[in-house]
Parts: sequence; C-alpha cells; structure tokens
Amino acid sequence: MSKEEIISYIRNRIYKYIDVDDECTDEYIRERISREIHLFSKDNIISINDREYISKRVFDSIRGLDVLESFLRDDDITEIMVNGTENIFIEKSGSIYQSDVHFEDEKRLNDTALRIASKSNKIVNAKNPILDTVLDDGSRACVVLYPVSRNGTSITIRRFYDNPLTMEDLIKIGTISEEAANYLITAVKSKKNIFISGGTGSGKTTLLGILGNYIAEDERVVTIEDSAELNLIRIKNWVRLETKGINTSGEGEITIRRLIKTALRMRPDRLIVGEVRGDEAIDMLQALNTGHAGSLSTGHANSAKDMISRLETMVLYGMDIPVQAIRGQIASALDIIVHLSRIKDKSRKVMEISRISGMCSGQIVLSPVYKFEGIETEGGKASGELKYVQE
Repeated sequence: MSKEEIISYIRNRIYKYIDVDDECTDEYIRERISREIHLFSKDNIISINDREYISKRVFDSIRGLDVLESFLRDDDITEIMVNGTENIFIEKSGSIYQSDVHFEDEKRLNDTALRIASKSNKIVNAKNPILDTVLDDGSRACVVLYPVSRNGTSITIRRFYDNPLTMEDLIKIGTISEEAANYLITAVKSKKNIFISGGTGSGKTTLLGILGNYIAEDERVVTIEDSAELNLIRIKNWVRLETKGINTSGEGEITIRRLIKTALRMRPDRLIVGEVRGDEAIDMLQALNTGHAGSLSTGHANSAKDMISRLETMVLYGMDIPVQAIRGQIASALDIIVHLSRIKDKSRKVMEISRISGMCSGQIVLSPVYKFEGIETEGGKASGELKYVQE
C-alpha cells in the first residue's frame, strides 16, 4: 500500500471508533491514531519517518484542513491556492510554485471547505457557494464551491505574519524609503486623510495597518472591513466592525455602506475603511468632509490618477450627481494618495505618493511628492528608489 492508501485506511478505521465532535479531544485522537498505526505495522513495515508523516496527515484530515495544514505550518508561505483536487499552488518568497500534494478526492476537498466554514460559524453550501472568512490564525480564506468554480472547489488562503510588519521592516525590504516613510508618518500624526491604492496583493492592507498604528493612543478609532484583518496594537479605544453576508434565508446582510453610516454614530475620531469598492464611497467621502480628519482607506487601481477616476465611478453608481460635484467632494475629502504595486521581480513597492492640491479647470490636481524610479536588471531584480519630486 502507498502512504496515501495507508492514510485513508487508518483514517477510515478511526472514524469507526470516534465521534469527531468537540467532546472528542485532540489528545484522544492522536492516541487512537498511534494505536492504529501500531496495529497496522504488525503486518506491514513502516519506517519511523513514515509513521510520523502518516500520523500528522491523518490528524490533519480529521481535525485540521487536510493536506493544507503542512502549508499553514510553513511561515514562509504567504498564499495557498487550491484549484480542484489535483492542482494546489503556493506563494513562497514572492514566487508561485505548484505543489506535488493533492486532495484524495472531491469529498475530502469539500470536507475541508466545510471545515473552514464551521471554524468561523459560517455556511457554505449549494445555496451559498461562496464564502469569505478568516481562519483562527488570522489568515483570510475564500471558498468557491463547484459548479460555480468549474474545475472543482476552489480555496484561496492569504496568510499574514504572526508578528505584523512595521514601517522599519518595509524600509529594510525596500518597499518604501526612510524619507518617504517619515513623510507618511507625519501625515498620519497631522490627521491628513490618506487613501492607499494598488492592485491585488500589492500590500495595501499591510501599509494600512502600519500607518494605523501611528494614530495617537488616546483617539477613538472605528475600523470597517469585509474580513477583520487589521491589528492596531497601540490603540485602546478601538471598535472593529465587520460585514456580514446573507444567511440561508437570504437575509441578514450587513454591507460596508451600512457600517460606515453606523460608525458615524459611534463618535469616532478617525475612520479606517479596509477597502472601498462600490457605492459606499459616497458615505466615506461625506464622512471625511464632516469632521473625521485623519481617516484612512484603500482601493484597487493602477495608479493614483486612476484611483481618482475609480472613486468618481463608485460615487456615480450610488448617486446621480454632476461629476464636477463629485470631484469637489474628493478634492475636499482626501489629502494624500499612496500607490503601491507589485513589480516584475514580485517585490512590493510604494510607486507614488501624491498630494491632492485642489481643483483646476474642473480637474482634480495631483501633485507628486515621491515617485519610484527604477529599472529591471538582467537577473530579473528591480533596482531603483522612491525619490522626492522637487516642486
């Protein structure tokens, strides 16, 4: 028998003897696994290393996330991508690799998806085939069941550092220069409204959390997120709000827009909105224009200029008002736009920091303060620096 067949055999044996609910302890399951491996090895030769491997795999398939547990134990892996039973990809040190492990069958993969949902007391099934949630370790998980995901159930897990990155870490790895970092820190302390733009995986949420920790300790902060990820370790007077999807009856949805309106009744000194992607942009801009200076948010865009255009479009989705009025709201509400990007060598860089200088001829004026100037070398690495733009 192969190791995978042994794992399946022992797991099925254990299921006959145990009740894998909360009353069955991890210690008992491990003891039962050890006993079954011992019984199996009387008639079959199993090396010490294989015994340890089989024991971990069986336990992970019963209590954990099956084959994904080994990736979750590796601190260097930042993303886990499951495309059906056979194709599992991981991101490690900025590069993506295809793993040589796979799920035993579709049932094991679906069991893992259900276990992800149960850990956060959420539901994923045929009626609700899409799930966004957060794992116990703070990792963000997205599950899409078949047939919505045509090549089999898809699971994407984005992991975060156990010890959150600091501004010093970003400077060290070259994401931002020390001078530009100090500029942003001063802007936060001076209660400037800052919007962070960038593509998927460019580091927007990471920078948002770092900047949030420069807010004064005596201020009241309300954070609004789809999935609670921010960790403002210095802020004591902190309220965390999180969206909620519809339940099995098609009710109970709590949106970002509703949470922004609610947050304004909670006497915040500052608002931090994890991501603006729709008509909630209206409420965010109104909040920033009515006394909530020093607030922070993020959005998807290809540049700082593109972020302005996207904000205009978001507002138009929810309110039919003249574009000039929208631009006036944006120019009044925002002070600084920071744009990040993931460049060809997979590293994350702050590409631009721009001030919003007001309006001119009906257009919002963006004045670059820092811009990244770099080139890609023969080895594939990008070299360059975030340079101050002389005004």
